[in-house]
Amino acid sequence: MPDGTRPLRLGRTAPRRRAVAPTSEAGWIDPFSRREIKRLVAEFGAPLLIVDCERVRRQYRLLRRALPRVDLHYALKPMPHPAVVNTILELGGWLDLATAGEVELVSRLGADPARCIHTHPIKRDVDIQAALARGVKVFVADNPDEVQKFQAYADQAELLLRVSFRSPGAVCDLSRKFGCDPEDLLQLARLAKRLGVPVRGLSFHVGSQAKDPGKHVEAIEACAALIAEARREKLGSFDTLDIGGGFPIDYGERAPQIQRFCAPIRAALATLPRRIRVIAEPGRFIVGPAAIGVASVMGRAKREGHWWYYLDDGLYGSYSGQLYDHARYPVEALVPDGERLPSVLAGPTCDSIDVIAENLMLPELKAGDLIVGRAMGAYTWASASEFNFFPKATVVSVNSVRGDTGTVMSIER
Repeated sequence: MPDGTRPLRLGRTAPRRRAVAPTSEAGWIDPFSRREIKRLVAEFGAPLLIVDCERVRRQYRLLRRALPRVDLHYALKPMPHPAVVNTILELGGWLDLATAGEVELVSRLGADPARCIHTHPIKRDVDIQAALARGVKVFVADNPDEVQKFQAYADQAELLLRVSFRSPGAVCDLSRKFGCDPEDLLQLARLAKRLGVPVRGLSFHVGSQAKDPGKHVEAIEACAALIAEARREKLGSFDTLDIGGGFPIDYGERAPQIQRFCAPIRAALATLPRRIRVIAEPGRFIVGPAAIGVASVMGRAKREGHWWYYLDDGLYGSYSGQLYDHARYPVEALVPDGERLPSVLAGPTCDSIDVIAENLMLPELKAGDLIVGRAMGAYTWASASEFNFFPKATVVSVNSVRGDTGTVMSIER
């Protein structure tokens, strides 16, 4: 794809697939290798976001082994790309949806609505109707006004009531915005019963990039007590507990190994009655390590003794997660190593805030050289804009199709 061509818009054009010869003994391409990155840029131009569906499979299986009793609902929010959704469905996974647009996307992809939940705690009536029309029946609510919205749909919908457990140690404390106080939960469940709205159980989310599993454990133990009390009062079936996401990945710093991180969570879940189905909403952990961003140098200038390199992607594009998600992506120059000089990476727009990183030690670069950002699968392309009319990165998915004899090599745009 030549530079400057606008990227694929979901829902407008069918993805294009091309068979590619395997380049590894395992039967799949490693699109993160230098050779493959350069080949993909030569074919599709820059900026690119390269999604490796084999790494999506790997991350999904790692978390499934770490939480063997838990049904994993992939949260579309960080990367709602069809190739990722199809990979999750291929693995037998479930889906976590939050908007009517996400509902429509997975419906077009043929997802079984029985394997989907709608977890946005605040919804318009049209959002509820859109999800019900597509067969999604399980929703989340966290306050009396939201519960009352479901009175008209009591014969079609079921609720998970979201509980807040503040987690200041998380990078993004989601319980600041959503969830009822634990002491208000039973009153909310009693309201649902009076209105005839079925309640399946509870949900919580301790925040994104949790630094330790302690808050998960605290929330599981508190919810177990609330579920027991709700069942004693016969306030609903209360046979489901949604433990959210927040499982950490590596960025600039190493995250705990997922088996070790989840060990206390597994121990806490083991104390729950076997009748309780446990689900989770992993997003970042599944897709974050499975994509890289590739930008090219548009130009350069020396300012105050430092090289400034202006890329065709930046904070308004794939690096938007540095603003919205507080992430810092490891970056490297795809050039032969040489003397490293103090450098600045800037985005393409005319806005002075559009600076990706400063005080980097990089070899001297020239126009056309490539910069690779690692762990860029989550909250990058999904939150990118086309500010200043610079197009979003083209998404290229690799290893996205499985055949009877293993992974069929393909590239999808």
